[in-house]
Amino acid sequence: MKKDVPAPAVMPVDREQWRSQIHRSNFINAYCQYRDIRSCGDVRRVLVVGPGQGLDTAILRWAGYEVTTFDIDDTFGPDVVGSVHEMSIFDDGEFDAITASHVLEHMAVPYLDAALAEVARVARYAIVYLPVHGRKIQLRLAPGFRDLDLTFTADVFNYLHKPDGITPRYMSGQHFWELGMRGFRKRDVLARLSAHFEVLRHYRNPDWPISYNFVLRSRRLA
Repeated sequence: MKKDVPAPAVMPVDREQWRSQIHRSNFINAYCQYRDIRSCGDVRRVLVVGPGQGLDTAILRWAGYEVTTFDIDDTFGPDVVGSVHEMSIFDDGEFDAITASHVLEHMAVPYLDAALAEVARVARYAIVYLPVHGRKIQLRLAPGFRDLDLTFTADVFNYLHKPDGITPRYMSGQHFWELGMRGFRKRDVLARLSAHFEVLRHYRNPDWPISYNFVLRSRRLA
């Protein structure tokens, strides 16, 4: 890597304080991960990248999955410490599924494809969630019959701005890029993911519109 590209590192925040906070979004996000993993079918061994406060891990273990946690920051007590762009500690196909919820945007772009290749190497399925840039305007119709739930969400930001991919300018210096930005429009991200995965499903989370979710199957392990 070039010397001016920052290597993956811990979040530049008070991590102990962050770890102690639980919000409604944590429960929504954990439920979506549980549901998306179940949709993959025969899954037993799960690698959770970025366990955060531990809610996702607790729910998956409660559901009977064999969970290993992985994080670059030992503050969060992971089973294994390391960066997602280099997971040589794990064998090819060691896991049935891997989750990386709001993780990849913390990496400078030069490390991104290596991280995706590693995710596709160690697990047959991947659950990848990414933050959507901008302020959210949401209109939702849920009348309570026939499971009708119609949602429209608009993201307000400068669509001409393009991140340089090596400067963490967003989310208080935590994110190098976010979905929706130039170079990271949905079509751009789908193209990048498709180099390593078959995209089984992707959707905007109506209950937490900051998150766009992808359910993927590894091409390498197909």
